[in-house]
Amino acid sequence: MPEMPGDPIVILTDPAMLAHNPGPGHPERPARLQAILDALDRNPISGVCRATPSRATREQIQRIHDSEYVNLIDSLRGKHAQLDPDTAVSPSSVDAAYLAAGAAINAVDALLSPLPLGEGSGVRAETLPPLREGARGCVDHPNSKSAARPSPPLPLGEGSGVRVTAPDKSPNSSSTLPEQIRRAFALVRPPGHHAETREAMGFCLFNNIAIAAAHAIAHHHLQRILIVDWDVHHGNGTQHSFYDRADVLFFSSHQHRLFPNTGDLDQIGHGPGEGFTINAPLPPGFDDAAYLHLYQRLLIPIADAYKPQLVLVSAGFDAHRDDPLANMMLTETGFAHLCALVRDIADRHADGRLALILEGGYHLNALANSVLACLRMLAGQEPPEVADSVDARHNQIIDRICDLHARHWQVIQSQSKP
Repeated sequence: MPEMPGDPIVILTDPAMLAHNPGPGHPERPARLQAILDALDRNPISGVCRATPSRATREQIQRIHDSEYVNLIDSLRGKHAQLDPDTAVSPSSVDAAYLAAGAAINAVDALLSPLPLGEGSGVRAETLPPLREGARGCVDHPNSKSAARPSPPLPLGEGSGVRVTAPDKSPNSSSTLPEQIRRAFALVRPPGHHAETREAMGFCLFNNIAIAAAHAIAHHHLQRILIVDWDVHHGNGTQHSFYDRADVLFFSSHQHRLFPNTGDLDQIGHGPGEGFTINAPLPPGFDDAAYLHLYQRLLIPIADAYKPQLVLVSAGFDAHRDDPLANMMLTETGFAHLCALVRDIADRHADGRLALILEGGYHLNALANSVLACLRMLAGQEPPEVADSVDARHNQIIDRICDLHARHWQVIQSQSKP
């Protein structure tokens, strides 16, 4: 049965992303996204609507990526190719990459436009019955008795071709298409945060979250965007996209000396962007309590001082203790706490506008369960308790990280131990 009603959430995804196939044995496999979709069907969450995104335009992509690089990616449509030792494409990969970037953009439009998924965004809504096991659409209130009675598409804007599935709007239905979307989750592949301006890297073709942030600045005229990257691998491409800018604050917690071997503590930005890159390189073994303590001591005071107008998350789940590509000890409960923390930041400063964009996570059950845990937080639930004791060695590392960043953010001076 669906859970009790919470905040409306739009999920942006497309089965076409399953057609991206980097090859046999590759960890970034179609089964990752399928595992999440299957888990959503088995565990419906009230208020969740699924929408089919539009493809990003070339102009939107080129706000981050060089035109010659985009030409290269376009030339691989319909082909098999190996771009680096980790990054490969199949005949449908380029179309999937354009959809992934488009989903991130559509998530931003959903949050920043007055109508659901965007006044002028080109969204078309079609009414469908409430989601039950194996169905698609919005999850209705569990007491709804509405019957399946599809109605014609209702245009809500022009241009993007997005379609959102919404509850049946008969008089007996307890759910209607939300007037305001404040939470979104782009369930996409290929991931994006390693992609550089002129280079595919680390399973990534286009930098989805950077493209979305650039769109929010160019199209919606935002001046302060917070990007939180909790993927276990450092988001090198995202960092480099905004390294000399103050209109994007980039915060990354990641396993130190793991691919791509960037994100050192002293990488803090350059020129106008100095201090607006916050790296927290962590040793193996950081658990739920240590992660939460780090975020409470470092991210919260900085975010409260920065006052972002939009919060975006590179939501990778490979810091999970079961993930085969890293050595961290986060659990689903830990991810729930991180998501609730950034949700509360968005509520305080960004009118609740928060979008998660899927990055890594390579243990199928851990990935699916962690996504569900985050969706419940987006719906307004509170996370289970975690132990509040932090290992002394981990506390020392958090102290050192806070001490360095306090040089640019005096709000955390009082939090650091002498």
